Amino acid sequence: MGIVERGIELGLENSRSYAKIFGGSQERRTAEERKADGKALRKLVPRSSHAQWNPPADRQDPVALIRSQEQTRLQDLLPVRHERMAASPFAYFRGAALPMAADLCHTPTTNINVQLCGDAHIANFGVFGTPERHLVFDINDFDETLPGPWEYDVKRLATSIELCGRDRKFDARYRQDAVLTAVGSYRQAMAKFAKMGAMQVYYEHVDVDELLRRHRDAFTDGQLAALRRRLDKIRDKNSARAIDKLTETVDGRMRIKSNPPLVVPMRDMQTQRDIREASLVMRRALFGYMRSLSPERRNLLEQYEAVDAARKVVGVGSVGTRCWIVVMQGPQGAEVDPLVLQIKEANESVLEPYLGKSRSREHGQRVVEGQRAIQTAGDIMLGWTSWIGDDGRIRDFYLRQLWDSKGSPDLDDISVDGLVGLSRLCGWALAHAHARTGDRFMISGYLGKGDAFDRAVADFAAAYADQNDRDYQAFVASLKD
Repeated sequence: MGIVERGIELGLENSRSYAKIFGGSQERRTAEERKADGKALRKLVPRSSHAQWNPPADRQDPVALIRSQEQTRLQDLLPVRHERMAASPFAYFRGAALPMAADLCHTPTTNINVQLCGDAHIANFGVFGTPERHLVFDINDFDETLPGPWEYDVKRLATSIELCGRDRKFDARYRQDAVLTAVGSYRQAMAKFAKMGAMQVYYEHVDVDELLRRHRDAFTDGQLAALRRRLDKIRDKNSARAIDKLTETVDGRMRIKSNPPLVVPMRDMQTQRDIREASLVMRRALFGYMRSLSPERRNLLEQYEAVDAARKVVGVGSVGTRCWIVVMQGPQGAEVDPLVLQIKEANESVLEPYLGKSRSREHGQRVVEGQRAIQTAGDIMLGWTSWIGDDGRIRDFYLRQLWDSKGSPDLDDISVDGLVGLSRLCGWALAHAHARTGDRFMISGYLGKGDAFDRAVADFAAAYADQNDRDYQAFVASLKD
């Protein structure tokens, strides 16, 4: 019996992984050999080829793709989505992950797969708290995660940086500098990871407090004090803070404040369909979700009782998907002990039409397992569930804490230096995600020590940002029609 067949017999989901671990030296190559393999790929896929963006003659209509996403979304929320995407080309790009996925499948790749973020937009990186309550910087959005070519994430990140610079009216040379910094940071980090052991790579992270200590000379005393105040606010952004902002007490009972259409509590639901769905959230969602948690975290959740629920609008591209918040309270008589969970609908990844269906049974599971593979440290309450909606369709969801010491950079007011610094961190974080889940040796061997790939991607980012501007104009015109 062969190695792969033995893995199947043992019931291993990925028998190829079994073969890699137990197959002996004949199936394994050294790090140097894999770096050489990556370098050899330059002949098949020159690094300069990544500069190209030539729209195919049969390019899919980006507006039609965006409309196709909206068929299964809550129709009353679509005006909110359109308004947010129409704010600027940069805002449009945040909601246009599907059109870019359709375009990226026409660009060159080395066919080295990693666990993609799927939407590695600069706004999808930020600070959050680890289970040990340290603040780290990392990717923080995984709705589109799927295995695929590492270049896809790099090009989406680079284009988002270019568009952010345009949105801030920065000169072309400053925008290019920021993009080159991000891609250069990715390349240099990958080279570093290729010299490290697998466990070392896994545990690597960007500790925000340590980062400030290491670079404190780069800030004035006033800037440093402002940064520390900002970090203190992020630390305090938790369920207790969510309770203060989102709830009120009426007749001795805590309930979620109404702010339609952005926040609509159960008691304000107008249609029978919405009322039944709200009931499903309270009755079925938490029960199914508990089965996805490990026993110790299930025990933790069992100490809480659901008090109220509301439909809540989030993000830009996600507007119209079903998203709920559930307010929970700890044991009566104990110290104030709230927990606010977010229940977010998980649909097909925008990459699946072009890279193949997810191997996960549910899309919530796809998101959660992708996040666990990529992220340095995740929310301890992360899990998934599904239920049959009022329309008879099975809908998938993932759950997490609404606020868990999370913070994002203020891109509306970022300076040139701030954009460059943020781009450097994003490049490192993306390389770390890919090094944890893909062949870091081959990717590093392909990238090399020079900046040929960096400059090619910077050219692509500028060209695709022009394409995005044209798509944005077409989208705005479609709203008028």
